[in-house]
Amino acid sequence: MSTPFTPSPQQKLWIERWQRFSAAAVRYFHVYAGWLVGISWKRFVLLALALLIGVNVLKNLPPFTWHISETVEEHDHGASRRQAKLEAEARKAADQARKAVEKSEKKKEADKGVHYEIKVDERGVRIQPVRPAASDAAGQDEADDNATVAIDFPKSAKPEDIRAALEAAKDKLDQLKQEAEAVKEAQDAATVAQQALHDAAEEMATSSTRRRVTVVQLGDSLVDFAILWILASAVIKAMYKGRIQAEVKAAQAAETAEAESLKRQVVEARMAAMQAQVEPHFLFNTLASIDHLIETDPPRASQMQRNLIALLRASMPTMREANANGGLRDLGRELAVIRPYLEILKVRMEERLQTEIDVPEGLMSAEFPPMMIQGLVENAIKHGLEPKAEGGRLSVKAEIVHGKLAVTVADTGLGFGRAATSGTGVGLANIRERLQLLHGSRASVTVTENQPSGTVVTITVPYRSRNDEGAAA
Repeated sequence: MSTPFTPSPQQKLWIERWQRFSAAAVRYFHVYAGWLVGISWKRFVLLALALLIGVNVLKNLPPFTWHISETVEEHDHGASRRQAKLEAEARKAADQARKAVEKSEKKKEADKGVHYEIKVDERGVRIQPVRPAASDAAGQDEADDNATVAIDFPKSAKPEDIRAALEAAKDKLDQLKQEAEAVKEAQDAATVAQQALHDAAEEMATSSTRRRVTVVQLGDSLVDFAILWILASAVIKAMYKGRIQAEVKAAQAAETAEAESLKRQVVEARMAAMQAQVEPHFLFNTLASIDHLIETDPPRASQMQRNLIALLRASMPTMREANANGGLRDLGRELAVIRPYLEILKVRMEERLQTEIDVPEGLMSAEFPPMMIQGLVENAIKHGLEPKAEGGRLSVKAEIVHGKLAVTVADTGLGFGRAATSGTGVGLANIRERLQLLHGSRASVTVTENQPSGTVVTITVPYRSRNDEGAAA
């Protein structure tokens, strides 16, 4: 057998805290939900827009937004390709410059120790380099051919022609000077290419490392939270309002049911009081008639006594059964009260009363409120037929009309409200009130005049057979 769990004092403390927190959360939730229900949808939308605007302003301010600076190394493949291309171009330019320098160096080397001598003879002016004896003979001949400046005099040997020849020599010297400057420029270009290659390498090394500033924004989450809060509030406002309305309707329904129950009890008490007033009067009159008939007509007295016993046996449990069965019982039990009642009245009124009961056997099991037919029959006898000297006829009829049970009590008496003993109409008012409580607008009572005289009262209720109820059960 397992032992029950006993929390420690620390656990009890946490449990109590959790219970207090839960109770407070539930209480504040109901307060907030009640406030939401109390405001209009227009005001709710305006407050929601104000909340969104405020959140969008706050999200860019501390502590919802701050900056983080850091140095990062990036590997840019495009920059690497550009660097490689730049290095290739620089390398190419450097090679070209190097070739030019090598060529100029070779020329310098070839010209090292060489001096120029100028010869003027009858053929013209000769400017040619004089190399040392150790120089290569083949290279010397080729170099001398390229470096020798020869200016031929014309045969006329006029001063003007000589001057022109000197000008041509000057141009040749200028050309040699320009070639020397081109070699120098090639050297400078090689130097610049080497420097560009070096700068490019440094630039690429620098560009791979940079400083990055990261902006951390918690405000975006704040906006999402505000939107979620607004949506949840809208759902709470819609659903909680329905819950409050349902609670109000339930309270109203409970109050209505209680009021109807009280009303029904009052009506039943009135009917019981009326029955208590009518039955003793009728009972005393019947007993007096039996006593009189015992002396004058014993067989009729015996018959009246048997009818009285049947009436009492059928009518005594009426109220008790009606309360037990929700205010309804079958039509056959009602007629079990009406038949002996009419037989007793026929003995008392003799030939002045003729009766007829027309109820099909199939309707005997139909549900019908108790004591209503008896009240209508009593009214018809007391206020319609007894005051009439010649009496009349009373009929009880039941039929199905448009799917409803219609029970009609008709008499040929003086007519509704025309007898000196006519009542105040409280009986009919009580019947209408009871029908309203039992069936609502589905039941009705109609009072019309009978032809050639008398009154017709019809009670219409929903048709339902107690046999069907028993079968369903």
